Amino acid sequence: MESIVAAAVSGAVTLIGVLIANSKSQAVTDTKLEELTREVRAHNNFAQRVPVLEEKMKVANHRIDDLEEKLEHRT
Repeated sequence: MESIVAAAVSGAVTLIGVLIANSKSQAVTDTKLEELTREVRAHNNFAQRVPVLEEKMKVANHRIDDLEEKLEHRT
């Protein structure tokens, strides 16, 4: 009878330890997931802006070429 009580107490203590460890592990996982989500959002925002910047650069380069042509024709 004494060994059964000891085993039950030992099992209960082990179960409590596992539950505490899992809750801490889950908290770390949640924090990492939040950080990754923030980074993905930042990356997506950047990825959406790149085509806009490329188009603006294309327009700026075209305007520069036009100005250079006008300058060459004046001389």
